[in-house]
Amino acid sequence: PQLYAELSKTGLVTRLLELARDEDLGIGGQPGDLTCKVTLEETQTLETKIASRAELVVCGMATIPEAVKVFAPNVTVEVKTADGTLVPKGTTLAILRGPSNEMLQLERPVLNLVGRLSGIATGTRVFNDAMLLAAGPDCKTKLLDTRKTTPGLRVLEKYAVRCGGGYCHRLGLSDAVLIKDNHLAGLDPAGVADLVAKAAKRAADIRASGTPIKFFEVEVDTKEQLAALLSLPDGTIDFILCDNFGPEALAEAVKMRDDSGKKVLLEASGGVNLETIGALAKTGVDRISVGGLTHQAVSIDVGLDAC
Repeated sequence: PQLYAELSKTGLVTRLLELARDEDLGIGGQPGDLTCKVTLEETQTLETKIASRAELVVCGMATIPEAVKVFAPNVTVEVKTADGTLVPKGTTLAILRGPSNEMLQLERPVLNLVGRLSGIATGTRVFNDAMLLAAGPDCKTKLLDTRKTTPGLRVLEKYAVRCGGGYCHRLGLSDAVLIKDNHLAGLDPAGVADLVAKAAKRAADIRASGTPIKFFEVEVDTKEQLAALLSLPDGTIDFILCDNFGPEALAEAVKMRDDSGKKVLLEASGGVNLETIGALAKTGVDRISVGGLTHQAVSIDVGLDAC
């Protein structure tokens, strides 16, 4: 709930829901649901339930009150199952009561969101479970998302990853520094270290001016680049992202970091899947980020049924 409240403060969820309203009901909600206008009386009411039609990790219940404000202000919501809960097929997730016309214009947008977000949360749970099963109960590696999200849905998709047991990476380009290969193109390892040292100083100046920076991270493609970054003073970098390092190379990277005595944390990314995540976690890497948590997620079926 706290994470959703923080993400909702951005106003992006409301803007998304208003866009969904405009594309379904017309700009500003007008002319509205024409089928309901010609078939239903305004006095008709319904009591419905949102139910799972497959086993899933619930996500999207937190969005329903905001969706109601936009689509169906006279509908009341009773959430029965909290986001992040693993439930079997046929579980009642929420009960809705109110005017039939408002209920039916709310139905599809809410089901679309809950199905999409529950699909991400469920897939994240599968990834996290696979990592812990392979790496063992003492595994301290955190599973993270990326910026590979659906345009307009990022804050909700990252919320879904959290509901599935993963963690949020940066929300966007505006809240953290992540120096990637394209920023470092043409530089040798010494040049990489020099650029990063200067960038870290600029980041410190930006922080001092009052702009928060969540973290300072640098991507490396080779062990030589990693060694150059490990030569920088401790605290210069928060995270080093080892891109497309296989388990053997990643284990060597972890040893290099440990032998250096530096406190910088290591992150693995690139081509991570259910077959490889366990071996990567076994290396002792601190974080593994997986773009597929969002960009390869499949929606899960949920339905709205009359009680």
